[in-house]
Amino acid sequence: MKKKFKITLNGKKELEKELGELIGRRGHIADKIAEARDFGDLSENAEYDVAREEQGLIETRIAEIEDIITNAEIIKSSDSSKVTLGSQVELKVGKKHVTYAIVGPVEADPLEGKISNESPIGVALMGKKSGDKIDITTLKGSVTYEIVKIS
Repeated sequence: MKKKFKITLNGKKELEKELGELIGRRGHIADKIAEARDFGDLSENAEYDVAREEQGLIETRIAEIEDIITNAEIIKSSDSSKVTLGSQVELKVGKKHVTYAIVGPVEADPLEGKISNESPIGVALMGKKSGDKIDITTLKGSVTYEIVKIS
């Protein structure tokens, strides 16, 4: 049985955009490989090795994205009374407010405010309600978060 990847509709669109860009780069990589072949002996040709490695990385990522899109399960959060997959959560940490989107691990990007439901913060938030306080222990110590708003 294939693994289902839980992603948001927006996350799926971002993956489709990345896939299009990667597929568009295939021709450029093929040109770089052909050009590098013209330099001669492939066993000592650094340009050829670099181009082939880049091609391998791109093809791997294309296959990965295609698998995710094919097996995607779009998540929608309709319950704003508690934190679920797809929720936007505003948290108070001391005097600072931060907002996170709770997403599946495939589209998690903490720097973009998207945290995985499988991360320590995501696990602690799941099922909680506005006003709840949670303590999270990280490498830097224990932090208390208060849920201000769920949407």
